[in-house]
Amino acid sequence: MTAPYKHGSLEQRWLGRQAYEPVWALLQKRANAIACDNSCEVIFSCEHDPVYTTGKRGVDNRSGAELPAPVVYSDRGGEMTFHGPGQIMLYPVIHLRKRGVGVKQYVHVLEQSCIDMLKELGVDSGRHCGFPGVWTEQGKIAALGIRITHGVAYHGMALNVNVDTKWFAAINPCGLQTGVVSLSDFIKPPLLPELAGCWQHCLNDLL
Repeated sequence: MTAPYKHGSLEQRWLGRQAYEPVWALLQKRANAIACDNSCEVIFSCEHDPVYTTGKRGVDNRSGAELPAPVVYSDRGGEMTFHGPGQIMLYPVIHLRKRGVGVKQYVHVLEQSCIDMLKELGVDSGRHCGFPGVWTEQGKIAALGIRITHGVAYHGMALNVNVDTKWFAAINPCGLQTGVVSLSDFIKPPLLPELAGCWQHCLNDLL
């Protein structure tokens, strides 16, 4: 993909383990600054405290009355999913309009960055039936949900590295009747900061 707006590598930041809402506020603030030409594009990565989030349509896919973690109704696209320990969040804040990149193209790039990174680790993955996200033959390994405001994209993807399946058992993840898997089901995964750096690198190569 040719990106006419590219000016070298994007800033890459690992935030460690964070609560969801402060990071969401950080993404919004950075997106607004980029839209006003007051800041540079960036790829944030982090691990979250346990939380269930759903998209701007507010679809609630819980399988019972109670959930074992708080629920946040965010402004991203997509349905309810889980974020928490053993999962990497990839949060690029990118000016799609200035790059001349359409939304569908950007979703494809995000997915491809995950597919490429998993391939480097020896794990085969791909797309599934036109739904956003990344799948292995055993189940879904990464979920996707983004928000576009003033031509700037934020939110991003969640990759299951070593997630306790009890968290997903309480919901129908992203509205699909499919199993959820982690990278640890296939290999002994690298440490999260190392893995995040590899994923950031793979995305940067595609932009």
